[in-house]
Amino acid sequence: MNKFYLTVLLLVLTAGAADAQRNADDELGKRLVNNFVTNVVTLESRFEQSLLDPNGAVIDRTSGTLEIERPGRFRWSYTEPYEQWLIADGVNIWSYDLDLEQVTVKPQGEALANTPALLLGGSENALQQFDFGGTNVEEITTWVRLEPKDKNSGFDGVELGFIDNELRRMVFFDNLEQTTLVALHDVKINEPIDDERFSFTVPEDVDLVGVPVTDDVATP
Repeated sequence: MNKFYLTVLLLVLTAGAADAQRNADDELGKRLVNNFVTNVVTLESRFEQSLLDPNGAVIDRTSGTLEIERPGRFRWSYTEPYEQWLIADGVNIWSYDLDLEQVTVKPQGEALANTPALLLGGSENALQQFDFGGTNVEEITTWVRLEPKDKNSGFDGVELGFIDNELRRMVFFDNLEQTTLVALHDVKINEPIDDERFSFTVPEDVDLVGVPVTDDVATP
């Protein structure tokens, strides 16, 4: 066999191996995301969040706790450097800024449609609103990219990072070319969480923006 044909054969075999690896990685990525959305009923963790500008410079750092109870409920509580709660109770989503003494409420389905937060709530059709964007295995982390089908959602995509088959990282890409990095720590999966963590009562002397909907109105 001359050198030319040997080189061609090696290129074909290498390309075939690369395609097989990509296919295997993609199947792994799809399986990890599907498991997270369908089999993780509760999740608790601390988080550290960084906001990067288009040049990759950090412009904001925050930290707090994340609690999820499916279907449809989560609590994202910022504790540093300011205190703010984002609570999805299954019907409405409440945003409470403790420093400003202001609460904003919106119907949950409307507020979360086509956003990465929809994946946290784990609704039955969550994955149907995203296209699979590929899988990248980087050392111990398997990164899975999802892109919203609605291009007017405000997000270009989200990458979920799994370590030992469990979600440990999230990266959100918005249409302003900013990137939000979230690292999860001390993660607990499928352990009971107090129902009170997902309910919200507007405190006295706090401004309310918006009108909450009732369960019968929110449910089709």
